[in-house]
Amino acid sequence: MSISSAYPACLTKRNRATKSEMQFRFAGLRGIVEAMRPMTVRQVFYQATVHRIVEKTEQGYDKVQIALANMRRAGAMPYDWIVDFTRWQRKPRTFRDVNHALQETSRLYRKDLWASAGSYVEIWLEKDALSGLIMPVTAKYDVPLMVTRGYASLSFLSEAAEYMEAEDRPVFVYLACDFDPSGVNAGEKIELTLRELAPTAEIHFERIAVTPEQITAWNLPSRPTKKSDSRAKGFGDISVELDAINPNSLRDLVGEAIKRHLPPHEYRVLMAAEESERQAINAFVRGAP
Repeated sequence: MSISSAYPACLTKRNRATKSEMQFRFAGLRGIVEAMRPMTVRQVFYQATVHRIVEKTEQGYDKVQIALANMRRAGAMPYDWIVDFTRWQRKPRTFRDVNHALQETSRLYRKDLWASAGSYVEIWLEKDALSGLIMPVTAKYDVPLMVTRGYASLSFLSEAAEYMEAEDRPVFVYLACDFDPSGVNAGEKIELTLRELAPTAEIHFERIAVTPEQITAWNLPSRPTKKSDSRAKGFGDISVELDAINPNSLRDLVGEAIKRHLPPHEYRVLMAAEESERQAINAFVRGAP
């Protein structure tokens, strides 16, 4: 059963929701998150507007935020279904002893999947808040995830370009960002600056989200384009945030872009080799004094 059929439209104009309306909201939000977890609060809000569980307003966002907090505190939803990757802890890695360090080395061993590949791939992401949703995909395929937080700084772009310039393979950059004047312009600036700072690199640049085709095909929730934005002239009346895309669809977009350059068969062979080498490290650790 789809989320839409399970939780049909039920918007109300009353200021205070009834008990049955609150139950409807809780059930609808839980159904959304269970199907697409992990999600940010903003992603849940956009999906809730698609399924008409709340209205697409600041008040609607507040309802979602409060409901999700109440559900987790009440034990009706696991805490880790909702994520916030804008806040994180910095701590150096330490070990109990040398044996512990060797065991961790074995556990964390990863093979360089791209050592013999014919191309070099990076995923670029505008929003730090969505990095944790994409990272499991990029980590699985050993691909760098570059988070720009809006307009990328010149220092960040210079470091990225230096790496690309040193590559003797074609470089493929896949960008995911908002479809609005700032998001589109930021993407154009990234491409222009990378090409300028890495003039001898063969760079292929593609925006994988959000695109006008996705907005139409997926009927993505939109908002009016901010006319105060100096870049809004000629852009169009609607803008769409990256958060509006179904999280599963966003992860699929990233995975599909990467798999163009690392075929499934090749990936399975490399994973088998990685496991074999990990076992060899384990054997060494077990034999270490």
